[in-house]
Amino acid sequence: MITLRGVLAGLGVAVPTDAVNFDRAFAHVVQDSREVQPGDLFVARRGETADGHVFVASAVAHGAAAVLAEHIVETPRPVWVFDTQSGNVPPLGPDEAAVAYILVPDSQRALEQVAAWWRLQMPVDVVGITGSVGKTSTKEVTAAVLSRRYAVLKSERSLNTDVGMALTLLQLTPQHQKAVLEMGMYAQGEIAHLCRLALPRLGIVTNVGPTHLERLGSLEAIAAAKAELVEALPADGVAILNGDDERVLAMSGRSAARVFTYGLTPGLDLWASDIISKGLNGISCTFHYRAESVGIDTPLLGKHSVYAALAAAAAGLALNLTWDEIGSGLRSIPNRLRLVVRQAANGAQIIDDSYNASPSSMLAALDLLEEMNGRHVAVLGDMLELGSFEQEGHRLVGRRVAQVAALLIAVGRRAQIIGEEALRMGMDKGRVFFAGDNAQAVQIARRLVQAGDVVLVKGSRGMKMEEIVTELQPAAEQQ
Repeated sequence: MITLRGVLAGLGVAVPTDAVNFDRAFAHVVQDSREVQPGDLFVARRGETADGHVFVASAVAHGAAAVLAEHIVETPRPVWVFDTQSGNVPPLGPDEAAVAYILVPDSQRALEQVAAWWRLQMPVDVVGITGSVGKTSTKEVTAAVLSRRYAVLKSERSLNTDVGMALTLLQLTPQHQKAVLEMGMYAQGEIAHLCRLALPRLGIVTNVGPTHLERLGSLEAIAAAKAELVEALPADGVAILNGDDERVLAMSGRSAARVFTYGLTPGLDLWASDIISKGLNGISCTFHYRAESVGIDTPLLGKHSVYAALAAAAAGLALNLTWDEIGSGLRSIPNRLRLVVRQAANGAQIIDDSYNASPSSMLAALDLLEEMNGRHVAVLGDMLELGSFEQEGHRLVGRRVAQVAALLIAVGRRAQIIGEEALRMGMDKGRVFFAGDNAQAVQIARRLVQAGDVVLVKGSRGMKMEEIVTELQPAAEQQ
C-alpha cells in the first residue's frame, strides 16, 4: 500500500525521514466517493460529466484519510494541508484524525504521476493487453494462468483507461510478481501513454477490427494505435501477436521485443487444432508448441474462446510456466467473464453477452448460439462507433443470423439493418421482429420465448442490453 510519504514523493515533494506522521498507508486510492472506505485516498478529479471536488465532503464523511484535489473544499473533519506548488509541507501535522489534504494543479495528472512513480518502485513484470475485442476475456484468462505460479495483480472490471490504469498500478504491493493490465483506447497516442505509466515487458494484441472506426477513421489507424503497445516493449520483452489477424501479424516488425505468434494456423509459434465445443461445459482442443502437442480443456464458452486461451498460454510459456501449470490455469477460469449463461423466468436459457458488441464479437456469439441445444433466439442491439463500416457490419451479422437463429429481435435503429439483411437472406418474416427500445424488446421476448429456448442478448454498451436480461430473469434475480 502506498503511504502519504510515497504520494508526496511521487509528486516530487521531499519529506523528512523522521516524520512518522507521513507513514500512514492508504488501503485504496479511489475516484468515486461512493466507494470510499475508512483509510482511503480520494482523488477529486474533473471528469467529462462531473467534478470530483463536489464529492470531497462526502468522501471525508465516509472516512477518507486523504484527499488529492485542486482546491480546498470544506469538509466535516479537520484537514492537514500540503500545497505541492508552494512547497508548503507541514513538518509534523496534527493527529491521525486529520485528513491529509494534498493540493495539486491538476488532479488527473497528479494521479498518473504518483502511479508512475509507484510502479517504478515495484519490481514486477507487466503484461499489457490490447485489441479491438477480447481484451477483458484475455486479461482474465492470462491472470488465471499466471496465478498458478506467481502473485498476480490484474485490472478490475474494465479499468483500461488512463484513470483506470493509474488506480490499478496503485494497488501494486511488493508481494506482486506479475501484473496483467488491459489497455483500451479511443484515439492515437493513448496506448503509448498507458505504456509510459505501466512499462509492460510483455504485450498481447488480440485483433484489429472496426470498433472505434467512427473515431479513428480507418482500420489502418486502429492498427497503428494498437501497435503502440508492441512499439513500447523493451528489447528483453515479448510481443504476443495473433498470427491469424494480418494487421496484428504485421506489427511483428514494429517492436524491439521478441515476437511470439499464436492462432489456428499451423506454423505459428503456438497454434491450436481439433477444437471441440462442449456447449456449456466449455471447449477442448490440442495446442502445438515446438515439438509438443498438449490436450487442453477449459470452461471458456464457444470455439472463438480458444484465442484467449492461446494468448494466455503464450504468456505462460514466455514466463517459463510448465504445461501442467498452464493447463491447470486454463481449467480454473473464474466465472466473471462477460459472457455468462442465466436462466429466464420461463425456463429458457439466456446467453448474457450484453456488455458490448462489434461485428466480430457478434459473429462469435452467434457461433456459440449455433453450438447450443435448443431453439435459437437472437436479441441483438445496435453496434455503435463503426463509422463507415456501420452498414456492412450490421449486414454481416444479419447474414449469420439467418443461418443460426429461429427468431430474431432487432433492437434499435442500426439493428434494423440486421433484421432487414436476415430477411433478404431468406429468413421468414414471421420470425423477424423489430423493437425501438429495450422495453419493447422485452415485451416481444416474453410473448415469443419458450422454455427450452436459448436466447442470445448482445449489443453495444450504449444500448444497455443488460436491462433486457434483467427483465427476462425470475423476479428474485432482479433485486
